[in-house]
Amino acid sequence: MCIGMPLQVVALEEHHAWCEADGQRERLDMALVGAQPIGTWVLAFLGSARQVMGAEEATQARAGRAALGAVLDGGSDVDAFFADLVGRTPELPEHLRPTTSGKIAQ
Repeated sequence: MCIGMPLQVVALEEHHAWCEADGQRERLDMALVGAQPIGTWVLAFLGSARQVMGAEEATQARAGRAALGAVLDGGSDVDAFFADLVGRTPELPEHLRPTTSGKIAQ
């Protein structure tokens, strides 16, 4: 299984950027997202930045990766990694919510 990793741009080169987070440092090809300023979060996959991420989205993705690591290490309590979800009922995205006619919006 391969999953992207949120990394933050820390140094710039012509078509690449050095990015890091959670003890990882990687030189990424920035061709798919274009040049990004230092401090920008990107989703890294196979040596390339695949998308620009907001800080909150990066935090949530990093928490999800940390939860996966905890489970792989034998842990079973992952609630602390998903504080934004614990204690509330998840909501469907707008495009999946039923309309007043009872049909899902297309």
